Amino acid sequence: MLARPNRLTRGADYKAVVRRGRRCAGAHTVTYVTPATSATPTRFGFIVSRQVGGAVVRNTVRRRLKAICAESLDSLTVGNNIVIRALPSAATASFADLRDEVARCLVRRAG
Repeated sequence: MLARPNRLTRGADYKAVVRRGRRCAGAHTVTYVTPATSATPTRFGFIVSRQVGGAVVRNTVRRRLKAICAESLDSLTVGNNIVIRALPSAATASFADLRDEVARCLVRRAG
């Protein structure tokens, strides 16, 4: 699980990352990254809409994305803000597929 300092919590932060961040699209997710500007911890936010599925499915997808990000936290540049938007196909994607896709985007944009 991601610690409190590693989570985006304000709507304004989400909006800023999505609007100004560099984008990396995949089959199941879209990742937005704003580059490091200070020595604050790397922060993650997740957007999983109702199009992905019901509450159980959305929470499963969100938990998977959080676990993937917690694994890769040590290898990222300090200070990045990252928002991952799950696409409807993420509901049926395997954990390995999600991990490969998110890891590819994180290395490309936030590494």
